[in-house]
Amino acid sequence: MRLVLLGAPGAGKGTQADLLKERYGCVHISTGDILRQNLKDKTEWGLEAEAFMKRGELVPDDLVVRMVSGRLRQDDIARGFLMDGFPRTLPQAEAFDDILKNIGQPLDCVLLLEIDEEVLVERLTNRRTCRSCGRIWNLSTMTGGGEICPACGGDLFRRDDDAAEVVRNRLKVYREQTAPLVAWYRNRGMLQGCDASGTQEEIFREIRVTLENHDIS
Repeated sequence: MRLVLLGAPGAGKGTQADLLKERYGCVHISTGDILRQNLKDKTEWGLEAEAFMKRGELVPDDLVVRMVSGRLRQDDIARGFLMDGFPRTLPQAEAFDDILKNIGQPLDCVLLLEIDEEVLVERLTNRRTCRSCGRIWNLSTMTGGGEICPACGGDLFRRDDDAAEVVRNRLKVYREQTAPLVAWYRNRGMLQGCDASGTQEEIFREIRVTLENHDIS
């Protein structure tokens, strides 16, 4: 199984990617995780990306493509992969297509998680991350307040890119630069839409039906 998950920030790509990885055994490749690890390690790439991420802007294509290209050449890709957060622009998609041709791993499907923008704003501004274990929680669904991680007891904080003004800018950037990918993949007959407004279980159930209907496993 070789998939791409598309959707605006907060649509649930990371959550669904984890569920797909567990069920189908494919490798989950998240550019967000790759970037945050580089930020934590203060690598050259991380320092370069930091300013863009804090403003809610996309990291330059060439930097992202270099990191993804290296990841896709690792041995574990042979059992399939799921791209989360890449590609985000048409130049990235074209570069991704070239990479896949070079390694002989063509895409099976592109899944688009569709959801209302105002729902996304509420989701993201209520999101908190644990400083200790890295798990992400939402104030609207968790109990016991929003300062302590229910999993490990670590401190919770709101990432800079989850502030309201940054969230709206991220969604604006998505509309302008990422949404054209929908038309690009649809014209190639690879796009399948899924409603992302329900519960995690409902969304995953719809994704599974979509994959089964297209004989993808």
